[in-house]
Amino acid sequence: MSITLRKTLKITGYTVGSIVGVAGLYVGAALVLSAIPVAKTQPNAPADVTVFLHTNGVHTDIVLPIKTSQIDWSLQLPFANIPSRDSTMRYIAFGWGDKGFYLDTPHWADLRFSTAFKAAFWLGTAAMHTTYFHSLEAGPETIPLQLSQAEYARLIAYIQASFKLDAAGDVQHIAGHSYGPDDAFYEAYRVYSFLYTCNTWTNDALKASGQRACLWTPSDKGIFRIYGR
Repeated sequence: MSITLRKTLKITGYTVGSIVGVAGLYVGAALVLSAIPVAKTQPNAPADVTVFLHTNGVHTDIVLPIKTSQIDWSLQLPFANIPSRDSTMRYIAFGWGDKGFYLDTPHWADLRFSTAFKAAFWLGTAAMHTTYFHSLEAGPETIPLQLSQAEYARLIAYIQASFKLDAAGDVQHIAGHSYGPDDAFYEAYRVYSFLYTCNTWTNDALKASGQRACLWTPSDKGIFRIYGR
């Protein structure tokens, strides 16, 4: 075996070993930190508003009533922005994520390596995905949470701060993109990465509103485990 080949194999071995090591460290950190709970800040807070924590098995959303005494989301996010224009919807789900992943991957079969790579390594931009529902029921994938008005106010502020606004202070609708008749996309702040995922955003929303959460998690499994699911 030539010296050059030995050096090449040695470098390759170090590279593969480093990748495997980093991946193992990441998985280990995700398992450990997602298992460490952050307690609800006010266990005896009044149950003024019902919101929902929802997952599709990979991605989590926070689902809120469209209209309450504290906010009417349809004023900031008009029904005209969804293809159906259905103004009888009662709930709106908020999910944050990588813009390229959202817009270019409507189905998992559409996922490309370049899209995943950009999303994982801080190379993209972010978007907010809003999905509208007529009704929502508790189940294995949907957990109801009871918030006080003060807690809900903090959740509202957290979500609103995630939208990237234009010069006039309005949200920026990404026209021409939706997964179906009842959803819309908007420009958002921050950058997606393997350290800050869509589920990390949801977990931080729970923290911001004083709800039970994980210390840190990149996946929906950590959040739902905290709630006994």
